[in-house]
Amino acid sequence: KLKPGKVGVVIGGGSGHESGFMGYVGQGFADGVAVGNIFASPSPEPIVAVTEAVDQGAGVLYIYGNYAGDGMNFDMSAELAAMSDIRTATVRITDDIASAPADQAGKRRGIAGFVLLFKVAGAASELGYSLDELVRVCGKANARTRTMGVALSPCTLPQTRKPAFELADDEMEIGLGIHGEPGMERGKLATADEVA
Repeated sequence: KLKPGKVGVVIGGGSGHESGFMGYVGQGFADGVAVGNIFASPSPEPIVAVTEAVDQGAGVLYIYGNYAGDGMNFDMSAELAAMSDIRTATVRITDDIASAPADQAGKRRGIAGFVLLFKVAGAASELGYSLDELVRVCGKANARTRTMGVALSPCTLPQTRKPAFELADDEMEIGLGIHGEPGMERGKLATADEVA
């Protein structure tokens, strides 16, 4: 049960990224999650339903990865929530340095930074921070979080049952996105220290 007066924290995105997003709901993390189909944004209906369920009168923070579908559907949900007098604010996670250069950091997608940002939002909410304060601290954490994906194998989508791309057993792809978006370069496997 949520504390009265606590800012609600709603996360979300496509399913198929387990343990995100469902795995980050609980005390000190997110209060609710809306998920879409495999690699697809949740539609506004479940986002609004979760927003209404977690609203304790202090507003609701939407925090999610910087993907077009998520942005569109969470923005629509914010408009619908406002019609029910629920104040919302948004932080889009933009940690993936492989997806855009530093001078276009606002275009970067969110990947592993989800874990840190969900925890920052949840902890600040538990401490009683206001909605505006949550936006400030999450924005500050987001601006200082940098990640890059490394793939050792491709994902396989359930509907095709085929790998999203080819990668030899002795190769890795650096800069890959969470939906199988191409990385920056492909090379031979290396140790974790060498990759870092």
